[in-house]
Amino acid sequence: MEREDRVETLSEAECLRLLSTVPVGRVVYTEHALPAVLPVSFEVLDGRLVLAVRRGSATARGLDGTVVAFQADLLDPVTRTGWSVLVHGRADVMTDPEQIRRVLRSGLRPWVGDPEPLFVALVPELVSGRRLFPTGPGAPARQTRRPSDAGRMDAGQVGLGSADAGPVNTGFPFGS
Repeated sequence: MEREDRVETLSEAECLRLLSTVPVGRVVYTEHALPAVLPVSFEVLDGRLVLAVRRGSATARGLDGTVVAFQADLLDPVTRTGWSVLVHGRADVMTDPEQIRRVLRSGLRPWVGDPEPLFVALVPELVSGRRLFPTGPGAPARQTRRPSDAGRMDAGQVGLGSADAGPVNTGFPFGS
């Protein structure tokens, strides 16, 4: 496989599908006129990213009504393969009671416990992503995955891991 063939640019639909396979990402916003980056739990719901944050936190205040960036990935440090997705868009605190009930029923909660979480909806405006494939002699050829394979990779498939070292989510299990 040629070096140029290692990186595949992903479609917006594939990016959103991949985002739905991991529970944690990083939100980038402005706090005190400086960039802030924080791992948050999230889910993809109706084409939007819904972030779970602690009510009354600096993160909640910093996100409402602003343009933010959001990144999530699944990387294997042993094989140096995986994917990464970056989303830019406007974030707004969710206020519709029915939408909030729906998100609560889904089980989404901040990593740092909060009995009354706050949900922030991020409407994707710019979405980009890349998948990194293995290289070298004996590297398997690329395989196209079907949407029904979301979040599942067999040991023989390419892109997210190997039988010896499973994929590693580089998001941290804490946040907001």
